[in-house]
Amino acid sequence: MRQAHSKFQYTTAIVCAIPSSLPAEAQRQNDPAEAVDLEKAVRQHRQYVRALKNLGLEVIELPADDNHPDCVFVEDVSVVCDGVALISRLGHQTRRGESARMKSTLEELGLIVEEMKAPAALDGGDVLFTGKEFLVGLSKRTNQAGMEALARTFSSYPVTGISVTSHLHLKSMMTMGGHDIIVVGGSSEAQNAWIEVEKKARFQYEKLLVPDDTAANCLFVNGTLIHLVAAEIPDSFEVFNRLSCPKMELENSELSKVDGCLTCLSILI
Repeated sequence: MRQAHSKFQYTTAIVCAIPSSLPAEAQRQNDPAEAVDLEKAVRQHRQYVRALKNLGLEVIELPADDNHPDCVFVEDVSVVCDGVALISRLGHQTRRGESARMKSTLEELGLIVEEMKAPAALDGGDVLFTGKEFLVGLSKRTNQAGMEALARTFSSYPVTGISVTSHLHLKSMMTMGGHDIIVVGGSSEAQNAWIEVEKKARFQYEKLLVPDDTAANCLFVNGTLIHLVAAEIPDSFEVFNRLSCPKMELENSELSKVDGCLTCLSILI
C-alpha cells in the first residue's frame, strides 16, 4: 500500500501575481456584495507567498497577465503528482489561454508534461489527491472525459468521480486536513459529497466537519495546516483550534469574492 506521509511534503510552489483586470473581469459564480479591493488582495497574496516560503518551499512567482483575469488561480491549470504534470483543458473557455505559460514553466522544472485534449475538460480545483487516490469533482468545469484523461495520466492511482452541483469545484467544500483526514463543509451539498466519498473511495478517511464550506478549503503542507483567519470563518475557527498539529492562519477575503480559495493560489510540487 502507498504511504500518504511523503505525498504532502513539497519543495516547490508555483504562484501567479494578481492582474489588475481581476476585479472587473474574473469569472465568478455570483456577483459579490462588495467589490474586490485590489490593493488588499495583493497584500493578502503576498502573505500567502510568504507562508509557503516559511514552510521551506521555493516559490516560483509568475508575473500577472492582464489578458487572463483569473491567472492567479493557478491550481486549475495543472495537476502535478510523482514528477508528472497534466495540463488541464480548463472548463471555462476564456481561461484556456493560461495553459501555454504554465506548460513551459513545468517543463523548465524537469517534469514530464502531458496535455489534455478535447472533449476533456478539467479544473484542478476539482481534483482532490488524498495521497492514495484521486477524488474528482464532476462539476460545471470538469467532465467525465476530463476525469478519464486524469486517470490515464496517473494510472497507478484509483480515480473516483464525486458529484458537484452548485459549488464551483469539489475543493470548494472539502480538502485534505492531514494524513487521511478530509475537512468537509457543513452544507447539504458538502455532506452529500462526503456520503459519496464514503461509498466510492478505495480508502477510508477521517472526516473533520466544519460549519462553513469556505473553511473546508485548507492547505496541508509539510505537516502544517493552513486555514482562514477567524474573521472569515467565525463558526469554524474553533474546530481548527482544537487540532494539535502545527497551524497557520491566512486572510483571503478579497479573492474569495471571485471564488478564490486557498488551494486555488498555488501548484505544489
